[in-house]
Amino acid sequence: MPDQDLLDELLAVALEAARQAGELLRDGRPADLGVAATKSSPVDVVTEMDLASEKLIGELIADRRPLDGYLGEEGTERSGRSGVRWVVDPLDGTVNYLYGLPGWAVSVAAELDGQAVVGVVAAPARGETFQAVLGRGALLDGRPIGCRPAPPWGQALIGTGFNYVQSARVHQADVLRQLMPELRDIRRGGAAAVDLCDVAAGRLDGYYERGLAPWDLAAGALIAREAGALTGGRPGGQASGELTVAAPPGVFELLQDRLETLGAWHD
Repeated sequence: MPDQDLLDELLAVALEAARQAGELLRDGRPADLGVAATKSSPVDVVTEMDLASEKLIGELIADRRPLDGYLGEEGTERSGRSGVRWVVDPLDGTVNYLYGLPGWAVSVAAELDGQAVVGVVAAPARGETFQAVLGRGALLDGRPIGCRPAPPWGQALIGTGFNYVQSARVHQADVLRQLMPELRDIRRGGAAAVDLCDVAAGRLDGYYERGLAPWDLAAGALIAREAGALTGGRPGGQASGELTVAAPPGVFELLQDRLETLGAWHD
């Protein structure tokens, strides 16, 4: 197991970074917020607040832990010499944020030798902060949380998300069309980190998405696992951009197998 004092230090830095960035985003959102840039498609947007949040987090971490590596969604990347790398989404759910919807978050994870060991997801518009440390369980606002017991397949409430590239969305819609009649219902929240944390808190019975980047899932997947969920990709594989699945045992296996059959792992 990693050194516990190091984990405590990393958790403190992650909590502070997420708190400060969350307050910046919540309190500093301009009334005339607009799109600063686009990425994979015209609807995959970056706002000035994404950039400001990443700058704040990157500078805080560099000041507190200058030897660590860093990977951020908005292009900040540096190698490190400590064995620790921070994986950060400074504003997960940018379209929600742009439209004034509450489903957005700041996601901060710390990896040690390639393994996620600390994760914090702050959702200021919901007034919530999720956290986990490897081997210590998951917390929501300081209280332990756990995923729901597996319901029958037909009563499962499953979350998902969609790609910003139109051709990929077409296939994702076809997968959803075939999957939805088998389940209680589907939810599409618009922020992967929040969806993973909602699995951890028992608000969803499972979640899947294709096309996630490391910063989308690093913190949320650790929080989900520490709350008792299983995470992975295709059968036998790890969660990745190809496919990410998170659910409690009993739902995870069924969901993963069904997604494999439906070809949810390709466009």
